[in-house]
Formats: sequence, C-alpha cells, structure tokens
Amino acid sequence: MLYKHGVYISEVPTSLISPVPCDSAIPVFIGTAPLHLSQTGLEDLDKKVNYPILAYQYDEAVNKLGFIRDSRVWDKYTLPECIYSQFALFAVSPAIFINVLDPRVHKTAVAKASYEINDGQVVLGDDVILDSVVVTATDNTEAPELTPGTDYSLGWNKDGKAVLNALSGGALASATVVWAKFDVIDPSLVDEYDIIGGYNVQTQSYEGLELINAIFPKYRLVIGEIAVPKFSEKSAVAAVMYAKANAVSGAFKAMALVDIPSDTGGVKDYTDAPEWKNQKNLVYDKEIVFWPKVRLGDDIFHMSVQVAGLMGKVDSEHSNVPVAAFSNHNLQMDSCVLADGKEINLDMYTQANYLNGEGITTSVNWIGGWRAWGVQTAAYPANTDVKDSMIPVRRMFNWIGNSIILTYHQKVDIPMIKRNIETIIDSVNVWLNGLASREFLIGHPHVEFDPDDNPTTDLLAGIARFHVYITPPPAMKELEFILEYDVSQIATLFE
Repeated sequence: MLYKHGVYISEVPTSLISPVPCDSAIPVFIGTAPLHLSQTGLEDLDKKVNYPILAYQYDEAVNKLGFIRDSRVWDKYTLPECIYSQFALFAVSPAIFINVLDPRVHKTAVAKASYEINDGQVVLGDDVILDSVVVTATDNTEAPELTPGTDYSLGWNKDGKAVLNALSGGALASATVVWAKFDVIDPSLVDEYDIIGGYNVQTQSYEGLELINAIFPKYRLVIGEIAVPKFSEKSAVAAVMYAKANAVSGAFKAMALVDIPSDTGGVKDYTDAPEWKNQKNLVYDKEIVFWPKVRLGDDIFHMSVQVAGLMGKVDSEHSNVPVAAFSNHNLQMDSCVLADGKEINLDMYTQANYLNGEGITTSVNWIGGWRAWGVQTAAYPANTDVKDSMIPVRRMFNWIGNSIILTYHQKVDIPMIKRNIETIIDSVNVWLNGLASREFLIGHPHVEFDPDDNPTTDLLAGIARFHVYITPPPAMKELEFILEYDVSQIATLFE
C-alpha cells in the first residue's frame, strides 16, 4: 500500500442526477426523394438510400435529398412536401428523413429516340439518370457513341429537367437532331413493401421503417413522431408504423401519424371515415389518424405532414414539453380538401366533432382561421383510459418515459444498495417537482420504491421497480357554461 503523509482529496458522486434533455417532437419522415436533384446528384447513394438523414435547416435538407417545389409531383416524390412543410411553413427543426427510392433499382429504360436541338440544347425530360445517357448522331445501330465532355455535356435546367448541351467543336456542333436513350428514375415502382423494409441479406443492412431503430444509436436523438405521407394510407404500413412507434430502439415511445386516403377508393364523405378507420385496424394509443388533406394556395398537403410541424411549434411554445394539444392551433392552409382538390367544409360542432368522437383528427375554419381539430388518439372511443386516448396526455407519458430512460440508463448495473436507490428517488422527485411547479404536471408527482412492487425474488434477480405517479393535465376539450335567469335581480328595480 502507498504510504500517505499530508492532505488528500477524494470525490463522491453527486446525490442528485441532472436530467438528460429529451426532444418531444422530432419527426422522422419516410418516403421518396428526387436524389438526382441533390447537391451531389446520384453519387454516394449508400448514404442517401435507406439511410437516416438528419437536417436542421431547409437548405441542408434540400442539398442532401433534392427538392421539387411543384406540389403536383409530391405524390411521386413525397419527401419534398415534408421538407417544405417542416422548414418553410412551420420553421421547426431538426427533422430526420429516410428515402427508400433507389435509382439503381427503381428505374425504367427509355427507348432510343430522336430529339431536336434548339439553340444548341436538347431537353431530355424529367428524372433522367445522367450516367445512363447514350448519345449518337444518327439512328444507325452501328453509329458510334458520342463522347460526353467533347461532343456534349449534361445538366439540369431551372425546371429540374435534364438537358443536353451540344459543345462547339464536337460532333453535334452543327446538328439539328440527336439520338439518345437513357434510364429514368421511376418512383411508381416504390411500393408499401419498400416503405416497410426489413433486413436486406445481400447488403446486410436495414431498410425502410426498420431504420427507425438506427436513429438513436447514430444521432443520439429520440424521435417523437413517425410520418409516412401517401404510404401510411396502406394498412400494412400503418401497422408497422405503430409497432415501431411503440418500441423505438426497443425502449422509447413515439406517435405514428396516419392518413386516411381521400382519393378514388378512399373516403370522400366524412361519415365513411370511422368505418375505414376500424376496418384498417387504426385503433391504437400511439396512432393519430387524420382526414382529409389540407391546401395552401396551389399546394395540397397530407394533414399528417403539417401536424408533425405543428406539434413541434406548439411544444416549442411550452419549453419543448408536449403538455399542450396541437388541436385548436393554426395549420398553414386556406382550405380543407380531398385528394382531387375538392373543398370540404366541416361544421365544427356536428361533423368535425363526429370525427373527433371516432378518434379522427380533422381541420376546421373557425375564429382565427383554419385549425387542427381533435385531441383523441386512434384508441378512442374503444379505449377511454386518459393516458391512452388523449393525445397530449399520451405524448406526456411518452416524453416522461423517454426522459427517464435517457437519464437513468447510467445507473444500470450499479450495486443495489440503499444509497443508490435513494439517489434515483431523490433525483426523479426533484425533476417531477420542477415539472409540477411549471404546471406541466398536476398536483404532487412522485416516485416510490415500494416493497409491494419489489418481491425478494425479483430483487435477488437484480430487478428494481420504481413506481412513478404522474398526472399530465388533460386537454380541456369541453367547456360548459350554465346560464340561469336570476329572478331575484328583479327586486333591484325598486332599489
């Protein structure tokens, strides 16, 4: 043993543990992106296809994923809608995007054809894979291929269309016609199974919704919502969305934002929406169901996409705690529409409330403009437990549970001694009391290490249970004022 002579200092762990911040409304959007229009085009596809992409700013997302402002193509490229809504309309960040469109797989060949050269330029069209372009001066099958960089160059115009430029001194310098064949990216080949994903044995990697579990290990961020515009209308996709939301990385909880379709074969009358919801088994506590779509100017959005942004905006107004409902807050819209653009105007107190009573969120035009309307999860009305059926309460349970996991994971495997147990209890109670003092929780939240919850057999197995009592405030969804004619006031006429 080392001989000591003098004054020495040692340290003990702090008796209270600082909580680890847990963001309440980070969305993950899964869909298809125009990667050919990204900053680096179709290079490095392994970092763009079935890969979680984190973005904090509009231009960052556009550079990484590509972007098309024309909402008429958002049905085939679904992630630009999410980028625009999240960063431009609601200005909340960050967001995570997973593109499942693979230009190496989801492509179609365009047969060799002639194209007129106008002012030294040829417009080949949309979605062209530039590396696949083969150019000849004639239609002769034995005609030699022209050389890029010498005879022509390829690029994109302001409308996002591929263009071929005839270079001076090349074989096309004086030509009026050119022959070309190429492949185009074909988003129509992406189906619900690409979105659902799984484990690819060939690439030994996860794909689609399975990648949700890769987000926390990669970025140390806990997501709050999962949105899959267009594809969430498929019941198989919605089912997997819920499964992933219920166990993100096997530990955390999130919400699945699911749309009811309003196109051909979908729901075009509000009275049919509950039947669709039940037939497709959209009945779970961590699902929020929406009908129909919303429009702003010429742009039509899935309501789930706009609500993902609205959640972040409302949470930011409450210190990033999901205590307040997004319902009765403004969406970025000027009309409520079906997929074909037909306007739907729901009366709030009858039609919209009918949908709310069936666990469906919609939008209404009321004092102060267009607003999201609905505080019930998809579990309602079959499940009326407030922690499962009311959106802000469910989200508070998710957030508090996620925060506890993040904070106290550091205590896993420490010795089960009284001091360590008391440190956890004291730290949780201080945190809960702080939430209560700011009225994010009601009353006196607390945690207990109860003997009834901890039988000796479990303690011997290393299992310690802490019982957390919390009361997130429910949304005040119904205000009733009772009016009464006060006859006694007639007597004041004689005063």
